Amino acid sequence: MEIGKQLLMTRGALTTFSIANDVAKYFAIIPAMFAGTFPVLQALNVMRLATPQSAILSAVIFNALIIVALIPLALRGVKYVPQGAAVLLRRNLLVYGLGGVIVPFIGIKLIDLLIVRAGLA
Repeated sequence: MEIGKQLLMTRGALTTFSIANDVAKYFAIIPAMFAGTFPVLQALNVMRLATPQSAILSAVIFNALIIVALIPLALRGVKYVPQGAAVLLRRNLLVYGLGGVIVPFIGIKLIDLLIVRAGLA
């Protein structure tokens, strides 16, 4: 039973992180794609990414890096600790949900700064 619960928790953690991770990528890609056509969407560029090219490249590079970074978690799994469902859900939402929103914003912005500094976009 513990192994089954650990598998479900790991799948839930990875899914939660992935969905939360997409939020930041949308804030990078949507303004970049449509800013020329709909200038009002530039307000969504909350990360103040330099150019549409650097924004999309940063999001793609971050996505490639985060997939590789999540492999150890997927292989190791989320540690099962016998606790109530509400406690486990709250902990996983805090770690993987909130972390899945914050980490990409920071990562994409840092990659954007590196791309601009290197003159790639």
